[in-house]
Amino acid sequence: QLFSNVTGSPDDHGNCQCSVYLPDTTFPVQKAEHLQVIATMLSEKFERELSQVREYSKRIELYQQQILNITIRVEHMEKSSVSYTELDFQLLKVEISDLDRLVTQLKSTVVGSNVIVDQIYLEIRNLTILVSELESLDKNNILAIRRQIVSLQNRLKECEESRNKTTVPPYFPPGSCIHRGLLNVSQPYIVKLNWRGFSYKYGSWGRDYSPSNPEKEVYWVAPLNTDGRKLEYFRIYNSFDDLLLFKPMYESRITYGEGSGAALYNNSLYYHAYASNNIVKHDIKTNKMVLGKALPYAVTGNRFSYAGVSWQDIDFAVDESGLWVIYSTANSMGNIVISKLNETTLDVLNTWQTRQYRPSVSNAFMLCGVLYATRTMNTRQEEIFYMYDTSTGQEGRVSVVMDKKLDTIQSIDYNPTDQRLYVYNDGYLLRYDVTFQP
Repeated sequence: QLFSNVTGSPDDHGNCQCSVYLPDTTFPVQKAEHLQVIATMLSEKFERELSQVREYSKRIELYQQQILNITIRVEHMEKSSVSYTELDFQLLKVEISDLDRLVTQLKSTVVGSNVIVDQIYLEIRNLTILVSELESLDKNNILAIRRQIVSLQNRLKECEESRNKTTVPPYFPPGSCIHRGLLNVSQPYIVKLNWRGFSYKYGSWGRDYSPSNPEKEVYWVAPLNTDGRKLEYFRIYNSFDDLLLFKPMYESRITYGEGSGAALYNNSLYYHAYASNNIVKHDIKTNKMVLGKALPYAVTGNRFSYAGVSWQDIDFAVDESGLWVIYSTANSMGNIVISKLNETTLDVLNTWQTRQYRPSVSNAFMLCGVLYATRTMNTRQEEIFYMYDTSTGQEGRVSVVMDKKLDTIQSIDYNPTDQRLYVYNDGYLLRYDVTFQP
């Protein structure tokens, strides 16, 4: 009730006077407002302090975990026999120094004494001393490791310099044999597919070697028929460009040669006559057969042909000294026999018998009086693995890897003029540069 009637009485001067009773329950608004402001400030301050305490608790837990990790690492370094480098100790020192700085800042912000913070600070000081002791004990090992690292770096530098150094192979004049034999062969250069097509996988090709006119370019390509046995057609080219452009000097038909062992020497093509032990000389200038003669004791009929190459019982080869033939006899029991031929009469001038079984090699060629034989490593690589020196009668092992483009190599012919190998590889004509040992 906001309003009330009160009975009054006049005073001596005639003024009306009345008495009103006010109870003590009236609300003190100003005091309440002041107290509310103080309570809000205290609450905010409490929240700030509580948040800071929580943050300190998190930091203390993090520092304790970091100290535990560092302690485990230091204990491992104490127990391990492994020699640590200076960098390991420096990393530990940096981590401990960071912890030291953070804990020092934490102590300055904590009012009064805090047992946990003091304990962390003491552990950090102990770790600093321990790492310093370990570092001083390990200095000898650090020096030893540094010496090993320097030695390894020097060796690595030498290897890199050796690998990056491009050495020019020594030059040996064409037709000369003043080197110490075959050293390596280049990557194959693919000249082209043979002129009869992909189906004619067997055959031979190469460049003529004429001692009286070695610089003259004459090439032959002689693919066998698709039976892989009969040699019926061959082409003669007057230059390498003519060969590339399919411009033969002529194409000839013979009846018949046998196998992929033909070779061109001093303007004559030499080949094995079909189904016989006869060898034939064919003059490429007149395009006529000049002479045919039996090769004494030669075993034919595909009995001792090369591995993976049928009907190559008689294989002609040319090198700096002239014309050779590679074959087997009954007396050699299938081992390779090498004979030097008189290119005019086809008579055998000299014969050497090796201990290398002919059907175990994939092909062979002559170079400076040395027989080199190959074997198949896989579908893309051959290895020149065997040699026989006719001048000394010594045989031995070598290892020169030849990359190839298809599975089988049907023939290999060496030319002394350009010092290259001419390879017939499943119908494709390949060429390799040869390097020699100085």
